[in-house]
Amino acid sequence: MPKSDDTTSVGVESNDEAKGKTPLIADDKEKKSGLKKIMGILDFVLRLAAIIAALVAAATMGTSNKPSRSSLGSSESKLATMIFRHSGYLVISLPFSIVTMICPNLVVLRIFLFVFDIVVLSLGTVSAAAAAIIVYLAHNGNPNINWQSICQHFGDFCQKMSETVVTSFVAVVFFMLLVLLSGCMFLKTR
Repeated sequence: MPKSDDTTSVGVESNDEAKGKTPLIADDKEKKSGLKKIMGILDFVLRLAAIIAALVAAATMGTSNKPSRSSLGSSESKLATMIFRHSGYLVISLPFSIVTMICPNLVVLRIFLFVFDIVVLSLGTVSAAAAAIIVYLAHNGNPNINWQSICQHFGDFCQKMSETVVTSFVAVVFFMLLVLLSGCMFLKTR
C-alpha cells in the first residue's frame, strides 16, 4: 500500500506541475493585456497632444493679419482647412481610442485607427511641407526668377505663418508617434 500512495502522490505532483504551467500562460496574457492598456492610454494622450498642437496652429493662424491678394494668403487658407480637418479627425478618433483603451483586444478597431492615422499622417506631412515651401519663398524669395521676398511688406503675418508651420510639423510628429505606437501594439499582440 505505501507504494500505491507514492504513485498517487507522484501523479498528483505531475498534475500540479501541469496546472502550474497554466497560470504562467494566464500571467503572460494578463501582462499582454496590461501592456495593451498602457499603450492604449499612451495612444489617447498622444491624440490629445496632437489636438493641442493643431489647435495652437489654428489659433496662431487665426490671430494673424491676413494680407489681401497674395499667394501667401491662399496657401494660408489651404493650410487652415487641412489643420481643421486633422483636428476634426482627432476629435472623432478620441472615443475610438477610449474604447481600445478599455477593451484592448478589439483588433478591428485598432486596425481602423491605424489605417486612418496613416492617411492623416500622409496628408498632414504633405500640407505642412507645402506650406513650409511657400513660407520659405515668402521669407527668402527666389533670385533665379527675380522673385523678391514679400515678408518685409507683411512682417507679422509671415512670422505667424512660420509659427503655424512649425506647430503643424509638431502635430505631424505626434501622428508619427501614433503610427509607431499602433505598429508596436500589433507586434506585441502576436
